[in-house]
Amino acid sequence: MNEYGVLSIIPPALSIFLAILTRNIMISLIIGAFSGTMILANFNPFFAITELVEKYIFIQITSGSNAQIIVIMFAIGGFIHLLEKSGGASAFSSVVAKFVSNPGRAQFAAWCAGLSVFFTDSGNALIVGPLFRPIFKRLKICREKLAYIIDTTAAPVSILVPFISWGIYIMNLIENTYGDVGIEAEPYQVLLSVWPYQFYAFLALLAIPMILSTGKDYGLMAQAQEKFNREMESMTDTNGNERVSDIKDNKSTLRNVLLPLGVLFITMAVYMGYFVTTTGVQSIHMRGGILTAYIFASIACAYIMKQQRKFSYERSFQEYIKGMQNLVFLCLVMVLAWSLSSICKDLKTGYYLAAIIGDRISPNFIPPIVFMIGATMSFATGSSYGTFAILLIIVIPVAYTLNAPLELTIAAVLSGGLFGDHTSPISDTTVLASMGADCPHIDHVTTQFSYAIIPGFMTLLTFLISAYYPSSYIIFIVILIQLMAIKSIMWTFGRKTYN
Repeated sequence: MNEYGVLSIIPPALSIFLAILTRNIMISLIIGAFSGTMILANFNPFFAITELVEKYIFIQITSGSNAQIIVIMFAIGGFIHLLEKSGGASAFSSVVAKFVSNPGRAQFAAWCAGLSVFFTDSGNALIVGPLFRPIFKRLKICREKLAYIIDTTAAPVSILVPFISWGIYIMNLIENTYGDVGIEAEPYQVLLSVWPYQFYAFLALLAIPMILSTGKDYGLMAQAQEKFNREMESMTDTNGNERVSDIKDNKSTLRNVLLPLGVLFITMAVYMGYFVTTTGVQSIHMRGGILTAYIFASIACAYIMKQQRKFSYERSFQEYIKGMQNLVFLCLVMVLAWSLSSICKDLKTGYYLAAIIGDRISPNFIPPIVFMIGATMSFATGSSYGTFAILLIIVIPVAYTLNAPLELTIAAVLSGGLFGDHTSPISDTTVLASMGADCPHIDHVTTQFSYAIIPGFMTLLTFLISAYYPSSYIIFIVILIQLMAIKSIMWTFGRKTYN
């Protein structure tokens, strides 16, 4: 029996409410966690603060697996910064850009380049965007279309790669929440089992080539392209024909990206391969392999920077530290999320919610409901990370207690957070996409929404179908439905806007 009753839902509910109201995930998690320790400390503020710091925050930071995750996150941040600083990612995209000769190919090349820069969602916009801006302008494609492409490939690609910061972050949230409800499972295996159900990521990524195949645009995107056509007609040839070579970094080659990534993959393969053939792979081996691989890959980046750019190893290390600093905020969010999760465990929040829901809702309909809640929260807060942190610690205990499909429920949180973040005007990736494409932010938000809503609706449809037929193969049927829907929309409302 839950002795705290309705009080047990105050910490997560307050965190969600404040996140939507203030759009500040950090403050929302702090206040939510503090409200929980206030309840546990019989509303004594002094003991509430001491419990929050000593019993939860300190304990979570010093927990073995949590400390390992923080170290890994810092290592990933340092590597990403070095790879961007060395020019490796831009060199890779430059190769793709060489094969561009018409508007269709240019947009498809931007999509391919977005898929290739999978190691960082923010870097995606800041690397692919500036590279393709002159190409799009030369071929008379509006900036809004470029912003849509790089925004749609940023987070959906990153969330599908389990060994970068997104995957590590999600695995840790799963590991801690599973531990709180008493589920024994390797987090990376859970994430791999969730992978086929990340419907929004797949549908959003595939929506781009589906739209490009029609050669048309519709709605505000079509209006933006027509407006751009008029602007280009009024410009001289000199202003309208910037050369791709003007934006290429002559010092960077494919070696800048292939060598570090090659070292990364080979190190992980050797490290993990040993345990696969001997004692078996456990979470500690997964974390150890990832950390070792990123350290070796960072050394490879430093070597390239010394050879090509005459950077000393000391300067490369300083740049590495700068990259680590970029993930401090995310690590703080994780610590607070761990603390809130532990507080909710002590308050038995999940069991109370499960008792309230009872037989009112079929367990199979939990995932579509969670998707809509996640999308709403992420849209309002502009943060998929914050949505994951708060919702996973609430819905996993509920789903487990009600015997709802856990993989689908976790995937619903991830898809909902991704969709809301993608369409939110205050999302950092949305803002960075506007910056990368040099597009007015409000223009990017308004033109993208009518395109992003298609895979968003299809994702909800997929989760609803999964309530009756819980199979990952449903995605293939919905992909065909989405293709037909896009073709029908373009046939009815679309128009060719490229000269």
